[in-house]
Amino acid sequence: MTRTLTPVLTTAASLVLTLVAAPAAGADTGRAAAARAITYQATARFHQHANAVKAGYVPDKYCVVNRAGPGALGYPHFNHSLDNSLDPAKPTALFYEDDGHGGKRLVGVQWMVYDRDQDLATDDDRPTLFDTPFKGPQRGNFPGQPIHYALHLWLWKQNPMGVFETYNPRVICRPGTTRPK
Repeated sequence: MTRTLTPVLTTAASLVLTLVAAPAAGADTGRAAAARAITYQATARFHQHANAVKAGYVPDKYCVVNRAGPGALGYPHFNHSLDNSLDPAKPTALFYEDDGHGGKRLVGVQWMVYDRDQDLATDDDRPTLFDTPFKGPQRGNFPGQPIHYALHLWLWKQNPMGVFETYNPRVICRPGTTRPK
């Protein structure tokens, strides 16, 4: 029995070592994949919209559409006590879309970090998460919001443009749900 198990265990061990030592090109590093797993686990409870509201995420009544191209964010829910978080378990914002039954479906998350010098021309403080640099610096989206960096993660709805792209063309804002111009 030992003789028959030895080749199997040796093969299994070398396969594990190969997978650990040589990740596929373009694949997450172990650290990035572990951080994404933390985000999945931490945000899974927010599929129940009421849990997000209880956790301090304030819903915007408007669905945010990309006015410059395809896609949308959906309905942002911000918890500004989490601004400047680089913790994968604590995104600043959650994004929801209409579920077609009068409720909301969680589709993505975002982290927002304020630019240290508030200068759009410098980016020496650009943060990274999931081995991915944040976009920015960019102007605030509403009065009083500082210049900041942002990182979106389409964790709960596939984005054909990329998992870290700002807008998702598969997220649709129904007519009459967007902020008036």
